[in-house]
Amino acid sequence: MADAAAALGLAIDIVTFEQPTRTAEDAAAAVGCDVGQIVKSLVFTVGGAPVMALVSGKNQLDTRKLAALFGVGRKQVERADADTVRAATGYAIGGVPPFGHATRLPVTVDADLTTYDVIWAAAGTPNTVFAIAPAELVRASGGER
Repeated sequence: MADAAAALGLAIDIVTFEQPTRTAEDAAAAVGCDVGQIVKSLVFTVGGAPVMALVSGKNQLDTRKLAALFGVGRKQVERADADTVRAATGYAIGGVPPFGHATRLPVTVDADLTTYDVIWAAAGTPNTVFAIAPAELVRASGGER
């Protein structure tokens, strides 16, 4: 993860916690921030292909909006299973970072994340996170808002 960040021109500090930060609530409690500042890196399949949605910890992904964004019907959007997530990203659910994946994924970014000065994302394991400015997250992930 640190190598991927460096390759993108980012200098990040990875913070490791004793307790897991698998959920947005767990991560916010560990970091000491608002749950909305946590980036949930969610992998869905759209028409059978994996895509990543970077969602504020305070929000739930709206599959209808994701379907519309990709021009498919809602029934073509499904949450990816653990094997699909690992194959697409190289990481296990609960520690998926927003960039540095095993494959190139289309990425959407929740506009609510851009309302904060600093947001926190998983750094590749269930108990590591890093801080990043929202604009840098959008740039590094290649995300669309």
